[in-house]
Amino acid sequence: MKKVDVLLGLQWGDEGKGKIVDVLTPNYDIIARFQGGPNAGHTLEFNGIKHVLHTIPSGIFHEKTINIIGNGVLIDLLIFQREIDKLQERNIDATKNLKISKKAHLILPSHRLLDSAYENAKGKSKIGSTLKGIGPAYTDRTARNGLRIGDLLRPDFIQKYTQLKNQHIEILKFHQFDYENHQIENMTFAEYETKWLSVIETLKKFDLIDSEYYINQAIKDNKSILAEGAQGSMLDVDFGSYPFVTSSSTITAGVCIGLGISPDKIGKVIGIFKAYCTRVGSGPFPTEQINSDGEKLRAEGREFGSTTGRPRRCGWLDLPALQYAIMLNGVTELVVTKIDVLNSFEIIKTCQQYNYNGTLIDYLPFENEENLLQPLYEQIKGWNGNINHISTYNQFPENMRNYIEYVENIVKVPITIISNGPDRIQTIFRSF
Repeated sequence: MKKVDVLLGLQWGDEGKGKIVDVLTPNYDIIARFQGGPNAGHTLEFNGIKHVLHTIPSGIFHEKTINIIGNGVLIDLLIFQREIDKLQERNIDATKNLKISKKAHLILPSHRLLDSAYENAKGKSKIGSTLKGIGPAYTDRTARNGLRIGDLLRPDFIQKYTQLKNQHIEILKFHQFDYENHQIENMTFAEYETKWLSVIETLKKFDLIDSEYYINQAIKDNKSILAEGAQGSMLDVDFGSYPFVTSSSTITAGVCIGLGISPDKIGKVIGIFKAYCTRVGSGPFPTEQINSDGEKLRAEGREFGSTTGRPRRCGWLDLPALQYAIMLNGVTELVVTKIDVLNSFEIIKTCQQYNYNGTLIDYLPFENEENLLQPLYEQIKGWNGNINHISTYNQFPENMRNYIEYVENIVKVPITIISNGPDRIQTIFRSF
């Protein structure tokens, strides 16, 4: 019996999960998203065209593979409709190979208002939310107030929707938040709500399933399944840099909750990390470079959020944080992405330890305030050349191979895939 393989990010998101899932999809019968929502921005590039997915799994471009939005995912109907429209523009009919869990929760338009109200109330302590309504929707799920995809099929859905919306409005009034005039994507709340409700009929065209039964039966039928994560391990609600985190479990344990499978059904765990680090929004980032190196990394890596468009904070590779994420997830193999961004650096730095209140440590302590951890760097000689055209590992410059093997030696997990460019063909599989 085959087990469910897992692919997830090991940093603060934006590691390149979408591309690698797309590359690996031909090896799988099913790709299943297990958490997060439209705060994700999974970018895929092939045939000279760039594609960005927010809710739909990254295997959707392979028509022979079933894609599942699992119960742990949040869905904003209007954002989902836009994704479907973009796919249709490329002659892809998602109704043929996309299935949606009836237990997946809905992001209501009023959840997005709450997100803005809560973020505004934090003032200088803002989390850096994408303002997609993720936190408030997960809050309602935990508080047992949420609405789910299966509720769309109920004759009293509008009644239940209105009841929950009115609860949200009372909270907004308490915060003295002008919800009627607040703009959501250049629309008033009423305009956004009208469009959101109009998508209900579109959802009914899809195969709405009891996903936990579907996936467990697929396991019994020896189907190959890849669970696709969103965000990154350092944004996990429990183990990330709290409170500057997302609202779901982004680590391997979240697969069991987000798809309804038992721990013994987990197979390979493929962890993805960039050859450097980036972060969007607020929160601690020990190796951040607020200097010419950071600016160069941002420019070379085109580091702007695919969901928000915000410039990403950039810095050197943080090895203690990477080892922490590997430990949490039980990573069995690694993928390094965007290594080509380092092409023109004469010297590449990595952090192996922190100075923490005068003590050298190689782990992440509970206290994570900004600037509390002072990184200590090792310098590695760069390769200073273009590698985007290379197709085998042995063709890489010696200094680049030294960098990969240096990281591998520290974290004690094999790096099996190297991404040396944004296109799906710019992917090197390394054999041992």
